[in-house]
Amino acid sequence: MQAIILAAGMGKRLGNLTRNNTKCMIQINGVTLIERMLRQLDNLSPSLEKIVVVTGYEGEKLKSFISLLDISTPVEYVDNPLYATTNNIYSLYLAKEHLLRDDTLLFESDLIFEDSVIDVLLHHPYPSLALVAKFESWMDGTVVTLDEDDNIKRFIPGSKFSYKKKTEYFKTVNIYKFSRNFSHSHYVPFLSAYSTALGNNEYYEQVLRVIALLDKPEIKALRLGSEAWYEIDDIQDLDIAASMFTPDQEEHLHLMESRYGGYWRYPGIRDFCYLVNPYFPNKRLMSELKANFEHLVREYPSGMRVNSLLAAKYFGISQEYVCVGNGAAELIKALMSRLEGKIGVIYPTFEEYPNRADPDMVVPFHTASRDFSYTADDLMEFFSGTDINTLLLVNPGNPSGVFLPKEDVLRLCLWTKARGIRLIADESFIDFSRGMPDNTLLRDTILEEHPHLMVVKSISKSYGVPGLRLGVLASADRELIAWMKKDVSIWNINSIAEFYMQIFGKYEQSYVRACLRFMEERDRFMQELSHIPFLKVLPSQANYFMCEVKPPLKARSLTSLLLKNHSILIKDCSRKKGFEGREFIRIAVRDTSDNNALIRAMQETAASNAPSNN
Repeated sequence: MQAIILAAGMGKRLGNLTRNNTKCMIQINGVTLIERMLRQLDNLSPSLEKIVVVTGYEGEKLKSFISLLDISTPVEYVDNPLYATTNNIYSLYLAKEHLLRDDTLLFESDLIFEDSVIDVLLHHPYPSLALVAKFESWMDGTVVTLDEDDNIKRFIPGSKFSYKKKTEYFKTVNIYKFSRNFSHSHYVPFLSAYSTALGNNEYYEQVLRVIALLDKPEIKALRLGSEAWYEIDDIQDLDIAASMFTPDQEEHLHLMESRYGGYWRYPGIRDFCYLVNPYFPNKRLMSELKANFEHLVREYPSGMRVNSLLAAKYFGISQEYVCVGNGAAELIKALMSRLEGKIGVIYPTFEEYPNRADPDMVVPFHTASRDFSYTADDLMEFFSGTDINTLLLVNPGNPSGVFLPKEDVLRLCLWTKARGIRLIADESFIDFSRGMPDNTLLRDTILEEHPHLMVVKSISKSYGVPGLRLGVLASADRELIAWMKKDVSIWNINSIAEFYMQIFGKYEQSYVRACLRFMEERDRFMQELSHIPFLKVLPSQANYFMCEVKPPLKARSLTSLLLKNHSILIKDCSRKKGFEGREFIRIAVRDTSDNNALIRAMQETAASNAPSNN
């Protein structure tokens, strides 16, 4: 068996990174793509007899680099002098004599993949195979459709791609296994004919597209499962691949955490870190958004005045009391820049607030309770001995899930009002609490009675639309709201978010049902989690659980193991303030299928870390 690597391309989309180097010479985690691939192939020796590299752009540099590597498998070269005006069909055409001599593994040089990708290809008994992966939204290029026997029904180029049929599509990974017989009888004859008839500015997959039309094409698709791979076309691909393939487990976790979202580009990741409602929006609401998508993308959104009116309608409060934000984070940043004096903060907390304040102006409250619970009386007793100008209450608490009943929060409102203290009530998760929707403070009567009160709510969290980036701040302090509206951009939310607020009223009852359904799943999930031997699950009225991690595991090691072994991302809270050396994680509550997957992963982790009886 031999391997052929197509490495003639210029990689223009990588900009300066390929100005003086061929594409496969770019580095990921300090190792070039070509070195990584050659070493993976070298590990197949002695069954792999040679490696053929088709060079072109900066070919001499590539050859010189490869000559310095300690690769034991013989490396031969085929040069494509017309790399600038031809495509990879010509590169492979130039190597056709090699295809005729032996069974071949064919690779494009801009790929990075784990060893198991080659393993599944080699161990499959069918002699000629095209590796494919289920189409994901981040993928680009040729896709195929398959029948129930994994025969390739159609090769579909980008111009024929239909997003309505995307669930039927598989992306070609650009790794193939060709038997010598297949090259003789099918591929090389068609390759030669195609190149002669249609020219060399095509892709070699076009030849397979023609072969797939035959009654007996003699090549099947092999579907990849959890095996990791990535194609590097631009700098974003490079960044993602670096986080996927770093050999350092801690660095892998750090790179994933530092992305703060966008995990749809990672195959198979289950995100238990970020917090959304798994049961809303419903299909009908989503269909209405989709039906209006093209129109909305092409239109400017309204300004702040209109969007404040929509938010007022959304929550049933007065327009002059509400400011709409591009997520609650935008409003928090503006609000914290406005406030003066010391701020009381209940730890552990959502640190976006204290991080926006001068550390010397933060007055921390730490409960004595082992489960981080506290009462309104606890807060009033502690802060009565301090000189604070503002009190922050995240209710339910994040990450603790601790919930103060509405009557206790109203007592805090009266207490802070009497002392001239502003009260920020962040109720981003309050719709997950028992007794919703009556627990909210977003009522004109409450706001008007307590003009020192500022209510912050993230629409992303409980309403399941984090991609829309919506949040509100409400207060009867008209001067504050007027200032907030001037501080943020007049077009701070997009047309899709505006339209969502416009139509939400039709789906309000569906939303309430979704929250009640969520509470049932949360109760079930907590029962399952409580059986994990290394976890102590704390009660929560939010859409997450804070769990104490017991020996032999620590929060960081558990977070890392779940990501590495199960592609599950959870929140490591061990570095947050307020835990006094104890080990905690936060786990989002998702739908039943995802929650069960996490339970299985936890059970496997418990089994593999159980004390030995020896």
